[in-house]
Amino acid sequence: MSDPLIMLLLLGVLLALLSLGVWVAIALLSVGAMALMFFSSAPVGQVMATTIWGQSHSWALAALPLFILMGEILLRSRLSEDMFKGLSPWLGRVPGRLLHVNILGCAIFAAVSGSSAATAATIGKMSIPELKERGYPERLVIGTLAGSATLGLLIPPSIILIVYGVATDQSIARLFVAGIIPGLMLVAMFAGYVVVRALINPSLIPYESARYSFLEKIRASRRLIPVVLLIAAVIGSIYTGIASPTDAAALGVVFSIMLAWLSGSFSRKMLMEALMGATITSAMIAFILAGAAFLTVSMGFTGLPRNLAAWIGAFELSPLALLAALTVFFILLGCFLDGISVVVLTTSIIMPMIDGAGIDPLWFGIYLVIVVEMSQITPPVGFNLFVIQGLTGINILSIARAALPFFLLLLGAVFIITAFPQIVTYMPGLMGR
Repeated sequence: MSDPLIMLLLLGVLLALLSLGVWVAIALLSVGAMALMFFSSAPVGQVMATTIWGQSHSWALAALPLFILMGEILLRSRLSEDMFKGLSPWLGRVPGRLLHVNILGCAIFAAVSGSSAATAATIGKMSIPELKERGYPERLVIGTLAGSATLGLLIPPSIILIVYGVATDQSIARLFVAGIIPGLMLVAMFAGYVVVRALINPSLIPYESARYSFLEKIRASRRLIPVVLLIAAVIGSIYTGIASPTDAAALGVVFSIMLAWLSGSFSRKMLMEALMGATITSAMIAFILAGAAFLTVSMGFTGLPRNLAAWIGAFELSPLALLAALTVFFILLGCFLDGISVVVLTTSIIMPMIDGAGIDPLWFGIYLVIVVEMSQITPPVGFNLFVIQGLTGINILSIARAALPFFLLLLGAVFIITAFPQIVTYMPGLMGR
């Protein structure tokens, strides 16, 4: 049997297991074991045990549960309410007005959460009832929330960038820094879209009668100071080299507890709920990563990725053609799998091709995250769509239609960073000097 046919067979088995509802980690372990048993002479049990142990005690992986815990604590604090009250006075005269609270609120919470779903849930609980009550069009409210919540995957600290860094042996600190400018670029693109819609059809946006003096705006902004300080402490300590991502994550947990306590929303019950939520999420991701690591090692024993990369190389695709094909592939895969699963399922197969094409793996990590962001707002398995459906009760296809312009903006961002890769590589380059 030829290598492409073997890969198709293993992919078919994997998709069949996933379609039957088998856990992603179990499906990965099963396909890895099948590859070793039938297409190599390596001992399955020994390889599985050593690989899972080696993956599980990675120091870089320790940042993952800490950042998740930080997001869980802030999710249960009064942060979202403070953000709305701190941002809204400044946005009353901007075209689009309070719709920008969704965008900026998601960007800020993304910088202290790292999770797209948590960002959608936290900002959505606060903004959807408020904006609908003020008469803002439901489609734009939902679209801005669904699209902007994807920033939780890109703006550091990003859980999915940690997963990518661990899976591909890339510097997590450099990945975090590489995501800053593309993240800000997406914020500007989303805000620009709202401004254009408001200017084309001013009747869409209700009139805001409240007026604030400059002093009142400054007073309201005091609510944002704790959040800004937390972002500066976490990202700044990584960028300056004072702390590793894991150390910065520990600092973030301490500061988030202090924020919750100072806001008056901290309690023993809240802390236990946050710990339990972080434990469940972290265990799920760690289990998936262990399964993906075993599948990666299994593929290495069979020699399939190397041979497949050589087979694809025989087509002599240019780097741009390869990226175009991968973009379509990832969008289709994202219709059926969550973002983390997409990353861990594909890296072992894709990275040899990326290396062979001469594409910077650091740049590719940011590209991959933006493409995965697109999958968060595509049915049937768009996590942000599920979260917003739970908040509003609206049909998931209607939510997907509302999010379509932001899907196209994300696709535009992929083209932009492909044409101008310095957008991704500039800040990590400063760290290397």
